[in-house]
Amino acid sequence: MLIKHSTILLQMLRPHFFLLFFVILIYVSDKSYSQNNTLSENQIEKLLNDAKESYEINDYEKSLTQSRTALKHAITINNPNLIGRCYNTIGVNFDDLLMLDKALDFYLKALFYINKTDNNIYKGRINNNLANIYFFEKKQYRKGIRHYEKALEYCNSSDNTLIYLRKLNITWAYFEINNFNKGVQYLKYLNQFRRYGDESTEVALNMLNGVYSDYINDTVKANFHFLKAVRLGNNSNKKFDLSITHQKYADFLFKNKNYKKAYENILEFNRLTNEIADLAKQKKTKLAGVNLELDEFKREVDKIETAYKNKQKLLQEEQSRHKKIFSIIVVLFLIITVLFYFFYQYTKLKQKNKIKNIQNKIHQNIINASIDGQESERKKIALFLHDTISASLSSAGMHLNVFLAQNNTVPDEIIKTKFILDETHDKVRDLSHDLLPTLLVRFGLLYALDDLCEKYSNSTLHFEYQNTISTKKRYSEKFETRLYFIISELLNNIIKHSEATRAEVSLSETENHKELIIEITDNGKGFDINDFNFVEGFGLNQIKARINNLNGQFDVKSRINEGTSIKITIPLSN
Repeated sequence: MLIKHSTILLQMLRPHFFLLFFVILIYVSDKSYSQNNTLSENQIEKLLNDAKESYEINDYEKSLTQSRTALKHAITINNPNLIGRCYNTIGVNFDDLLMLDKALDFYLKALFYINKTDNNIYKGRINNNLANIYFFEKKQYRKGIRHYEKALEYCNSSDNTLIYLRKLNITWAYFEINNFNKGVQYLKYLNQFRRYGDESTEVALNMLNGVYSDYINDTVKANFHFLKAVRLGNNSNKKFDLSITHQKYADFLFKNKNYKKAYENILEFNRLTNEIADLAKQKKTKLAGVNLELDEFKREVDKIETAYKNKQKLLQEEQSRHKKIFSIIVVLFLIITVLFYFFYQYTKLKQKNKIKNIQNKIHQNIINASIDGQESERKKIALFLHDTISASLSSAGMHLNVFLAQNNTVPDEIIKTKFILDETHDKVRDLSHDLLPTLLVRFGLLYALDDLCEKYSNSTLHFEYQNTISTKKRYSEKFETRLYFIISELLNNIIKHSEATRAEVSLSETENHKELIIEITDNGKGFDINDFNFVEGFGLNQIKARINNLNGQFDVKSRINEGTSIKITIPLSN
């Protein structure tokens, strides 16, 4: 709080919550507490409150002694809340004595420990104390504003008085660095809710209104607020606020060329500043002759923390050794357990893989038998249709033709019967060729595929056939038959689903003639290869299984509206 440090420190007298643990045996130096006493956290809390009360009556020697004793115990039990509050109490003592470098050091330690807790009240207070020193003593304005805003952040939303005080500090800070655009929003709040302030805030509020009115060149209002601030300050004991008011008022008067009055206010500012400094000197004289020199006090407090840290370090090293031994035992046990587990899993997996391999072989044999059976049945049916049914239908048709040639008048039923026989004969022949194309049997796969592409081409979809292999080359009958029907099924998919206008079938062999490569592409609408329903609808899984049966590879690439590309690679050793 910029008004005066003692105003904020009154709030520190509120009792804090009591903790439930007990401390170990510690060494203390205060007369009121024996070196062999064991203090509970409640007792440390009481000692800390006594230190605050001693500070409030300006008994700095006693307050510092009590704070140091409380700090020893708080450090021993490693209670961050109590440690932070002890450092803060020591800091406000030095702050009040205008020994601000020492105060800053203790405030920083206080903030370090209190940030480890959920004590937002003290987080706000300590940030506010730090902001005052950074802003007014160190002139580190940005850092000061940051701590002021942190202090506001930790305010309880229901504590309107504290919020008002914190916003007053922030307003003053922004005005001090001439950032009126940010400061004015806080000033509006202060003017609207000035009921949350008191006599101690009115001096500063009127001074800030005067500074802002001067900034917007409202000299009448600025002069009014400055004079009111001076009047209120003369009727109170807020010398710090009054001294700053005289300084700001002098700047205003000098700017408006009222040099005489400006000089009078400068003199008053200097007088008040000297009084504040003299008051601090008087407070320091109270410590003279007492066996507690301030520099020694700081070193003593540092020794307390250092001794505790050394003790903790030795204890931690001892604990660390035990932990290492225990950790090694645990790690060894875990390693043995993990090795045993992996050995067990490896044995189990090995058995599983053996069973899986047997199952895969059985499954593959079933697939091979199924495909062989289908092809055998297809061939048998095709031969039966061609050699038996088709021959019988041809013979019946021939007899009817002879009958028709010998008789001039023939019943319509006979003519219809001849047409039916001819149509049935054609259908049986086509079915026979579909089951086992004649070109495939007589001339081989390469001729049969060329014929297939030509047969499937029409005015809306053209199949282009490309082949770099000699047309005289023949593969095994089973190999050619399987490939023919796989490719035939893929071409049917293009016709049924792709909506393409152009497709291409190309065959080639690798340079070493060990693999046959078949590529089928179209410019159709494509599909999402991750869509299971699409894949199933196209029968691609079944085609892939049949290619796997030939130890081949099947690769499909397709995108929506970008067509489809299929590549089949099959070893010719098959």
